[in-house]
Amino acid sequence: MKEKGFTLIEMLVVMLVVTVLLLVIIPNVVKNKEVINTKGCSALIKTVQSQVEAYEIDNRKIPTLEELKTEGYLNGDVKCPGGQEIAIVDGVVQQSGSK
Repeated sequence: MKEKGFTLIEMLVVMLVVTVLLLVIIPNVVKNKEVINTKGCSALIKTVQSQVEAYEIDNRKIPTLEELKTEGYLNGDVKCPGGQEIAIVDGVVQQSGSK
């Protein structure tokens, strides 16, 4: 009677294929995470900038982030996906520390 199963060679080939796939996939996932954080931050900055302009139209002054939150122009914490803070400088929204 012959037993059915995988040979050692077949198992090694499967492990080799899985290893190659992991070596190809993992660096791409890490790279894409950085791109997502960068694009997510620029999208947030554009959104906050539009709210600054709406506040300026309504109140005829440049708001602070706190005023935007308390007046209902923004909800929740305003941070980029990577955790960077944003700030309003002379009516322009930018990442904190950038000029």
